[in-house]
Amino acid sequence: MSSRKSKSNSLIHTEYLSQVQRILRERFCNQTSHTNLFGVQVQYKHLIELLKRTAIHGESNSVLIIGPRGSGKTMLINHALKELMEVEDVSENVLQVHLNGLLQINDKIALKEITRQLNLENVVGDKVFGSFAENLSFILEALKKGDRTNSCPVIFILDEFDLFAHHRNQTLLYDLFDISQSAQTPIAVIGLTCRLDILELLEKRVKSRFSHRQMHLMNSFGFPQYLKIFKEQLSLPTEFPDKLFAEKWNENVQYLSEDTSVQEVLQKHFNVSKSLRSLHMLLMLALSRVTTSHPFITAADLMEANQLCSMDSKANIVHGLSVLEICLIIAMKHLNDIYEEEPFNFQMVYNEFQKFVQRKAHSVYNFEKPVVMKAFEHLQQLELIRPVERTSVNAQREYQLMKLLLDNTQIMNALQKYPNCPTDVRQWATSSLSWL
Repeated sequence: MSSRKSKSNSLIHTEYLSQVQRILRERFCNQTSHTNLFGVQVQYKHLIELLKRTAIHGESNSVLIIGPRGSGKTMLINHALKELMEVEDVSENVLQVHLNGLLQINDKIALKEITRQLNLENVVGDKVFGSFAENLSFILEALKKGDRTNSCPVIFILDEFDLFAHHRNQTLLYDLFDISQSAQTPIAVIGLTCRLDILELLEKRVKSRFSHRQMHLMNSFGFPQYLKIFKEQLSLPTEFPDKLFAEKWNENVQYLSEDTSVQEVLQKHFNVSKSLRSLHMLLMLALSRVTTSHPFITAADLMEANQLCSMDSKANIVHGLSVLEICLIIAMKHLNDIYEEEPFNFQMVYNEFQKFVQRKAHSVYNFEKPVVMKAFEHLQQLELIRPVERTSVNAQREYQLMKLLLDNTQIMNALQKYPNCPTDVRQWATSSLSWL
């Protein structure tokens, strides 16, 4: 009887843990808009007012939201749109068009996407248009139900806005801003970009039709606020099914936020980047260690997650190289030290390697030149070295100039962790110019 009871308890425990994983992962991946806004309340207030003026009063607007990656531009607009759609009579009338400069690489593709999102494929179907502007104006005209007050407001969200400025003649931006300035269909054009010089990229005719309204997001919060965000992001909501488990989980989160080792990890993370995206990555890695036998996040989990976040990918590649390839990298390091970062070729690296082999013939095997060449080419395939110029067909491979893409610190750190690295090779790496 007791074994059956413990089994049912463990099943309930597993079910709650899977719910915890789902709730927090949705939060970390920005798939839920229930998270709080941090440090952008003023901008949020301005944005929601602007959207309401378009949606309710039929007033056209345009605005640029500028900030570094991970500063919360998308989160801000998603929150504002969610609140707007909760207003009565707005959700049925307002149309949204989401465009991305990485996907809609020219105006023709952008127009097709606008048509698709406005469900106008059947309207445009058999019609032939002379120009992009005619096509766009027809699409917007199709939204009109009568006079200006009865027109259906459209909100255009242009992510990676700076990439739209590289389109030929900036026709899409011109037409959108032109409609927003005239007494046609009420539209709001919201551009999201991380470029501060975005206005310099706009043509004069486009710039003259833009409202010059800008919002800047700069992650201006300090470390105490960052610690508060950490707690809020990890805490379970009050409506969680098992109140007792949620209480224990939130107590553990509070304990973690007061732990000095956790605060050190967060301080390092904060100093590198204030981006909430990088904090979410840290928390996601820590959350992945939660199991039925290990139901709560510990300080050790966060420290290990921090190591994974700050791991050097190139140094990790070096750990998997052969001793010969390690020797070639050390030879390149010496050449960089001697010739002050000047490019080198295979022959120079091979000569440097030969000098080392002659000195340490008893401990290092002398490989044939074609074998060394193969190892050199493998380093190029791994992108640890790269050619300075484009390779020509007639050029001899031995004399093609190369550049090392690892710095001395990365090489030394990788050698410290390299399994079974010969002592002579390690000493050769540390003694930069003494062999010459």
